[in-house]
Amino acid sequence: MIASVEEVSLSLVREYLSRKGLKRTIACMDEEHPRTEASINNRSQLREILNIEDLHRKNKVQNTPLKTLLEIIVRHHIERLNNEELIVGSAPRGVQAISSPARKPLLINDSGADEVTAAFVSSKQRSDKNETCPFKPTHVSSLSEKEGPSNFNPTYKLDYQKGKPLLEPHQDNENFVQKEADRNTCITAVTQKNQTNRIRRGMVAGPVPQESNRKRQSRRVEASQTLLGKDETNRQVTDVDLKSNKTHSSTASSEEGKLNLLSMEQNIMKTSKVKTGPHVSDLNASELVLDDIDDDDDLRAVSVQRSVSEFHCSGCVMDQHTATELKTILLGSSLNCFSVEWMNQGFTFSETDDLRYGIVQKRGGPCGVLASVQAFVLKKLLFENPDSSINILRRLRASSSTRRRCLVLALAEILWRAGNETQATVAISSGVCHYTPCGQYRLEGVLKKMKCFSLDNIKDLKFFLEQHIEQFEAGMLGCILLTISAVLSRSIERVREDMDVPTTTLIGAHGYCTQELVNLLLCGRAASNVFDNDMELDSGNGNITLLKGIKDPCEVGLLSLYEHYNICKVGANLKSPSFPIWVVCSESHFSVLFGLQRELLTSQEKGLEFDLYYYDGLANQQEEIRLTISVGKSATSSQEVDADLIPPLNLCIRTRWKDASINWNDTEPLL
Repeated sequence: MIASVEEVSLSLVREYLSRKGLKRTIACMDEEHPRTEASINNRSQLREILNIEDLHRKNKVQNTPLKTLLEIIVRHHIERLNNEELIVGSAPRGVQAISSPARKPLLINDSGADEVTAAFVSSKQRSDKNETCPFKPTHVSSLSEKEGPSNFNPTYKLDYQKGKPLLEPHQDNENFVQKEADRNTCITAVTQKNQTNRIRRGMVAGPVPQESNRKRQSRRVEASQTLLGKDETNRQVTDVDLKSNKTHSSTASSEEGKLNLLSMEQNIMKTSKVKTGPHVSDLNASELVLDDIDDDDDLRAVSVQRSVSEFHCSGCVMDQHTATELKTILLGSSLNCFSVEWMNQGFTFSETDDLRYGIVQKRGGPCGVLASVQAFVLKKLLFENPDSSINILRRLRASSSTRRRCLVLALAEILWRAGNETQATVAISSGVCHYTPCGQYRLEGVLKKMKCFSLDNIKDLKFFLEQHIEQFEAGMLGCILLTISAVLSRSIERVREDMDVPTTTLIGAHGYCTQELVNLLLCGRAASNVFDNDMELDSGNGNITLLKGIKDPCEVGLLSLYEHYNICKVGANLKSPSFPIWVVCSESHFSVLFGLQRELLTSQEKGLEFDLYYYDGLANQQEEIRLTISVGKSATSSQEVDADLIPPLNLCIRTRWKDASINWNDTEPLL
């Protein structure tokens, strides 16, 4: 099948945005141009279609190779244009080569070149005399001395000279309009420069409306012409009065002309700046010019602040006392710090076609947090998708915007449940240090910059998370921010009450997540066990030890390899959740197992067969792992001979479906 030009172009842009890490831009693009079956998602295939294999090989041997195919293509064309310029440089004498700012050669005849050269020298002399802005434009024309104010045009040549007194009214107007045009040009250039800087900092999403600056400048010039035309009439009457009055000297006339010019300049500045105050009440409505606001970032910031204030989102900075309590319950001591694995882990999705739903784990450590969030993301993606017309398998290949929306909803559900469904606390990084540590406290760059926001409405919580999702998704502190938010939503005191031993930490040895932290994220309580309800043990001498488990049915569940070895017992609340999604605990690592049909949880058929999908964000998984589970009569009678070769995942699945037969469907089993 021959790829269309549009699909190749879109794929080329997506490859550029992906390699540059512009996730917000990709999300906007996927909304406007959704991916189709014809989309090219393989970089090698894209190079082959574009026939740039040679360029790609040459790029690899460069000292500083480019990262994207689009940059490679652009550099190739720039180099070719440079070579063409060298060829044009040896053109005949009758032709001169002038390079434009885009480095594209422009050929003109000698006669035309003389006119352009003369105009350039003339405009250069004028700009040297009246230079007030580095972006001053050059206007070239030939205004006849016989032309009066009615033929006034702001682009005509000016004859103003330094130290020369004000001459005719039309010359005064021309000088002033030239200054006004220069000032507007300077403002436009500075605005464009600021917008460029914001684009480089990633503050402007989407294209920058360059056209609006030109429209704004033209409207200001039109306003200047309108006001000048009105002021011309007044000044002509004034000139007639001055000529009839023989008692005034030429010096007084000059001074009054300056005052009139100053008044006119003030009026124009008031109108061009769009100030509808009492000073412009005497102007006609047709003479008022309203500027468009093109800075989307300013509008977005105002909208967010207004919305946050509407639902009374109160924020408070992190103090040292709270930071000490958090470090103690998380890490065991205020002298401990978060590991590098935790500091560098956010909720970033995979770009592999079949695994676009999966959150990628960089290094070992926070797998319990990632697997818990992954389970709720799958719940939102598969079973709470508002567009039910989409095939459930296609939902796994979600767009970037859909993945982000599901991540926001997943985080909101986790925090809302931790807050007992009455309130939630969200911790974000403000980038500013809020306290200077003292005493027994080891300084680190995380807690001292945090600010906490309390929300008592689930809709407000979702909105607030949506506005700050970059800190969780693309930021490097995503797992830490969610963990701290969950603890503060539950409160430090209640988290300690949930545990069997109040001195237990949520992050254990080697940076691993403890069962208490996983239960806090899955069920809203930091219980130390996975069985149903609480259990009392008689330790003798009338002493009773209370072991705390899972009290309520769960939305997503958990399967543990330790149950196979009779180390623990997973209760029905976790083993049979509301949705066929399980966090799998196997050999101190957490991953996710899920199905696509909710019926498999309630089906009573003796011969049941269904598929489960397995995802491990740490395993650098590159393909979909689909397991076919056969239960009862459908199960094969063959049994594995060597127990050491049985995949641990098979043993976990059999804690839920006893004697089940697992087919890995030509995928290499994970041992």
